[in-house]
Amino acid sequence: MEVRKAIIIEARRFGPLLLNSGWCSRALTGRSGEFRPTAAAGHKEKLWREFFSDPSQWWDHRSGKVNVRYPDFKHKKRQEALWLDDRWIPPWVVAEIAALAPGTVPLKISSLNRRLTSYVKAGQYEKTLEVFQQMGREHISPDRFTFVPVLNACANLRALQEGRRVHEQIIQSSCETDVFVGTSLVDMYAKNGSMEDAWRVFNKMPKRNVVSWTAMIQGHVKCGQGKKALELFRQMQLQGVKPNPVTFVGVLNACATAVALEEGRHVHEQILQSGCESDVTVGNSLIDMYAKCGNMEDAWRVFNKMPVRTVVSWTAMIVGYVKCGQGQRALELFQQMQLENVQPDPVTFMGVLNACASVLALAEGRRIHQQIMQCGCESAVFVGNSLIDMYTKCGSMEDAWAVFNKMCTRDVVSWNAMILGHVKCGQGQKALELFQQMQWEGVLPDPLTFVGVLNACASIAALAEGMQVHQQIIQNGCESHLFVANSLIDMYAKSGSMEKAWRVFNKMPSHDLVSWNAMLGGFAMHGQIKEALTHFELMPQEVVDADNITFVGLLSACSHGGLMEEGLHYFDMMGLVYNVSATVEHCVCMVDLLGRAGHLQEAENFIKTMLCESSASVWTALLGACRIHGEVQMAERIANIILEIDPGNAMCYALLSNIYAGGGKWNLSHRYSTTEKETGCEERARVTVGLK
Repeated sequence: MEVRKAIIIEARRFGPLLLNSGWCSRALTGRSGEFRPTAAAGHKEKLWREFFSDPSQWWDHRSGKVNVRYPDFKHKKRQEALWLDDRWIPPWVVAEIAALAPGTVPLKISSLNRRLTSYVKAGQYEKTLEVFQQMGREHISPDRFTFVPVLNACANLRALQEGRRVHEQIIQSSCETDVFVGTSLVDMYAKNGSMEDAWRVFNKMPKRNVVSWTAMIQGHVKCGQGKKALELFRQMQLQGVKPNPVTFVGVLNACATAVALEEGRHVHEQILQSGCESDVTVGNSLIDMYAKCGNMEDAWRVFNKMPVRTVVSWTAMIVGYVKCGQGQRALELFQQMQLENVQPDPVTFMGVLNACASVLALAEGRRIHQQIMQCGCESAVFVGNSLIDMYTKCGSMEDAWAVFNKMCTRDVVSWNAMILGHVKCGQGQKALELFQQMQWEGVLPDPLTFVGVLNACASIAALAEGMQVHQQIIQNGCESHLFVANSLIDMYAKSGSMEKAWRVFNKMPSHDLVSWNAMLGGFAMHGQIKEALTHFELMPQEVVDADNITFVGLLSACSHGGLMEEGLHYFDMMGLVYNVSATVEHCVCMVDLLGRAGHLQEAENFIKTMLCESSASVWTALLGACRIHGEVQMAERIANIILEIDPGNAMCYALLSNIYAGGGKWNLSHRYSTTEKETGCEERARVTVGLK
């Protein structure tokens, strides 16, 4: 009772203050909530009537209200306040509030700004833009604190057109020179990939802070312009702006994009000097940079020094080892990661599945598949795609189909993996059927899809289907893609249409080594020897250096054309001029070249003195030459050598059968023809002993 008296006394002394604080009506009401007539209540009644007579003189605070102490409505000039959550509100007020049209009471801009910021922090970017658009409809003028969260929303939603409209309002509001607004504009344009607009804003800024520079650096990295980002970083430092951890992350990504190892090392030194190396995000970026530059030794050093290693750190190392061709090391690291109780995430699984694919570790891949299912990560589309890719590269199309059929969502990558898998397994027709099914399901092909389908057409010499795919490529605007054009040349060459292959080659704006090799190989395959040699002589005009594949095609053309002198000249040129080491394929071509010309002994001497290790295929080429020239005795000797290297060489038996048939030795011919069809090795071994 004493406490209640004290409250009433204080209410009489500080009535206006209590009214504004929201205490008055609650203090002067009973437990039942019934109103006790007081002067304060009468004043409140008067305020409500004033409120409804001219709502435009009051601010609506409800959008930014976070607790009961905040008023719902506040007078613009007198700062008097009204609460809707008081114990006593006149009944007519409730009805009038419900009848108020939206926008009748202007919203306080500070409340709106708090609301916009809270939406951005919660990741509700669409809601942020909705509120901003509502402000425009209610003629509420935004300020610089409004534009920052709205631009942030446009950046995260990749809403470039909306961002440009906001920019127009910023210019009208004369807020463009504000460093925070300018930085937000730069960030918005950079994240939307419009670096031209970002540069225009950046150049107009009277003052630039580290965030402005960082946004520009990250924007260029996102657009694949790593070198330009590094130039900006140097310029930033020349102007005395010190980088922060976010800047270092952007610059390290630039080094990774440009494969600039030396620049990355210089940045690493700066990171050490600034004391940012302990930052886990910076450490992860260092690992990623070194890994993408092919320096796993330095990546490992950074990894070992990190005080805290997250799943991102481990994943960066695993992906780095896979990229550098060390798939087995990646698998070992994955096991170590689990021993340290670090739980893999979907990106980790994607990296380790790529490791399994690179070393054809099917059993390990299946065990990881079990883990993925236990973790509930199989539903992630990119994890499913990696599983399909791993199974197809390991030759298990059955497992690949099981994953593919279970996928709730299948994107173009999923279909590409299946198509390429069937091509790799020699099932070109099945790959073409998948391509049709993919289109029936409304999935649009991308350039990689077309490469896979063209390879399928090439593998089964399906010229008609290949021409239809070519039409789709033109319709989709993919003909200008270098690797698609190269696949078209290869498909036409292998399908017997060098004229169409040449037409595609001539339309290409530029050629790489693959383009030249595809044409040269096609000419050689179809016996167009003169065209093949002329094609080779034209390569230096486009500053394209020949490689080992080029010389396989070239020597093959010389062999089929009987151009022994030219073939010997190109073989010598291969090592002396182009520094290309001879492989088994080159040696097979040379033996075939000499053998076809009748120089069998020179061919045998070549095999005995060649630098690369002799194989059954090289000796088989010589055996083929013996068949052409009817050299039975030499053929028997060469056959023994082949069967010592490879007792199950069916080609050897077939050639021997033909050689004996050509010499009129029909019994022996029939004997080896029968042996060729045997499936066991025991009979083959017996025949080999008989030859000796």
